[in-house]
Amino acid sequence: MFLKNAKGKTTFMSWSITGRLTVLYTVSVFLILVIVSIFLYWVLANNLLTEENEFLGAKIQVLRDILLKTPDDPEIIKEEVQWETSANRFVKYYVRFLNKKGKTMIETPGMDKVINPLFFPSPIAINETVQKSVKCRAMNGSPYLLVSAMAKLGSKGNKQRIVQIALDVSDDYAILAIYRKELLIALFLGTLISAGAGIAIARKGMKPIQEIAKAAQRITATHLHERINPARWPMELTVLASAFDDMLVRLEDSFERLSQFSADLAHELRTPINNLMGETEVTLSKIRTVDDYKQILESSMEEFSRLSRMIDNLLFLARAENPETQIERTNFSAINEVDAVKEFYDALAEEHGVNIACNGDVILNADQNLFRRAISNLISNALKYTGKGGNVTITAQRSNNHYIEIIVKDTGCGIEKEHLSKIFDRFYRVQNTKSLNPRGTGLGLAIVKSIMDMHLGSVNIQSEPGKGTTVVLVFPLPNPDG
Repeated sequence: MFLKNAKGKTTFMSWSITGRLTVLYTVSVFLILVIVSIFLYWVLANNLLTEENEFLGAKIQVLRDILLKTPDDPEIIKEEVQWETSANRFVKYYVRFLNKKGKTMIETPGMDKVINPLFFPSPIAINETVQKSVKCRAMNGSPYLLVSAMAKLGSKGNKQRIVQIALDVSDDYAILAIYRKELLIALFLGTLISAGAGIAIARKGMKPIQEIAKAAQRITATHLHERINPARWPMELTVLASAFDDMLVRLEDSFERLSQFSADLAHELRTPINNLMGETEVTLSKIRTVDDYKQILESSMEEFSRLSRMIDNLLFLARAENPETQIERTNFSAINEVDAVKEFYDALAEEHGVNIACNGDVILNADQNLFRRAISNLISNALKYTGKGGNVTITAQRSNNHYIEIIVKDTGCGIEKEHLSKIFDRFYRVQNTKSLNPRGTGLGLAIVKSIMDMHLGSVNIQSEPGKGTTVVLVFPLPNPDG
């Protein structure tokens, strides 16, 4: 287990990715080399043991044949036991014959000083072949393989002998020891080389990420138009590069909007302040009558009211963007609230010669005050841009099982298509409509959109110059399960 540092991360997790990849790669190669080395060693040791057992089995069979066919020829037996065992330069082994009582009849010279008869396993039967041997350390410390077998003495009678063979496997042990040493060297060198290769591979693999980081470092607030370009990078980094480019697009858009908002705000504040300063300078240029001062103060009051409304609207928008802002939802008749707002604007509509009508009804689950404010802004806008004899229609309806629509439709001057995507931005005003509403601030529709965002709804607009504008407020139905 890895230790945890002060930040709660394990020491391993605090390493660089290159370091972690190198360690994991090296450990993986080391484990593979260990498994392969163990397997190769086991194969070699098993092959040597198989060959030695085959030798012992063949030698037992030869001795059995000699005892069976030439039981009365001691010279042949003596030659096989005493001379044949010492004549082989490459295979050193001892042979011993015993009678059924365990008494030694004949053995290779010096065998009694190396292997005691009691070290041998129980002899296998006459008709049984040698399958395995027993490993043993001789009295001189050398490793031996021991087998013991029953052999028939002559083809006549029931006399039997016990044949014991001890095979010296010191050479095999030496071969295995050298092989172990070579495997350990190969394991060490293989691990060392894999560590070096792991570092090179990890650094090469991390190079695209480093290049992305360098590209990201070049991007500043004044160079938000630059992009990482996902097509340049490996497939695994395409998603990261795409996400980074998308983030840059959003940041660039936000910066542009923020810059535009600051410019519009300064422009909107400058106009009433310049008006106030101009009126004040003119007023102070000479002595005025009481009526003049009263008229100037009334004009100033209008500008102060405009500034106050603008500040209120900006504060509302700022609060609406706070994700912790809560709204008070209640169930109410949408058309009743629309009627209440309509009554407020009836006098103004009559003055403009515009007819306002309400249709349909639905029960809406929303913040009642915010809903009234959104409808008020839409009716106010519709009256400003609808000429005499025009109509404004407000319809409340359920579009399907998931949404409620409040549709405000007018027969006013309409909006050109290129302005529709920006019409809900703060302070955005269509240039040719400013003459119809010179005191507007361009915040009314922005407030409507914020109110719909607070209700998790949406607002859509369709318009055609000369034919009017339709604004649709889409409220999602409350989840019956809460």
